[in-house]
Amino acid sequence: MSVETVEQTSVITLTEAAAAKLDEIMKEKSIRETHSLRVFVSGGGCSGLQYGMTFDPNPREVDTVITQHGMRMVIDPQSLVYMDGSTIDFVDSPVGGGFHIENPNAVSNCGGGCSGCH
Repeated sequence: MSVETVEQTSVITLTEAAAAKLDEIMKEKSIRETHSLRVFVSGGGCSGLQYGMTFDPNPREVDTVITQHGMRMVIDPQSLVYMDGSTIDFVDSPVGGGFHIENPNAVSNCGGGCSGCH
């Protein structure tokens, strides 16, 4: 089984800041060479969807594999439908930083206090 690598930016965009932070985290965990970033959508949250990211050592044959800024991301077909056109960024700020997913397909936006929307 081979997983096809797709070199593109139109499906999901990973910013340079997010790629750099992920690279740092993966090197600290000694998994940089063996794992990919899995991006996924699951039910729940105030908008009906929650975004998730994890490190995955075994992409599946059905996954779309995207490489940007040297970071390999994998996404399953169902999550891809909801996340097409999204941007993953990392914001570092004194009042709280972290990864942020901007999805132009999101049906509703949250007023404060909803962790499932970012």
